[in-house]
Amino acid sequence: QVQLVESGGGAVQAGDSLSVSCAASGRTLSGYNVGWFRQAPGKERAFVAAINWSGSWTTYADSVKGRFTISRANAKNTVSLQMNNLKTEDTAVYYCATARPSWRTETARAAEMYDAWGQGTQVTVSS
Repeated sequence: QVQLVESGGGAVQAGDSLSVSCAASGRTLSGYNVGWFRQAPGKERAFVAAINWSGSWTTYADSVKGRFTISRANAKNTVSLQMNNLKTEDTAVYYCATARPSWRTETARAAEMYDAWGQGTQVTVSS
């Protein structure tokens, strides 16, 4: 099973930008559909964005649409999430995950469609 490691989290102020990355070891990420989720304190894990294996299709949660961009560099075995105009409500631990073979674009927002998860990276946005 692919092992995922997130990086790039940190503490920023509202309005700032930050990029988090997901790297794979053990297997290549290039054949996987990948999602980003986040979990804020006291809340359930929530969908943020997803990208298909080729990078030709993406989808976003309404709360981040227009501010976040998911992309992938298969040659580098990474998937990134560029976060612009960050808000305090974006504060959370951000996780990347690779999709199950049964993943479809129609179900990309469901956490149960992903079976390998990283340990997460903390993003803190202060006002």
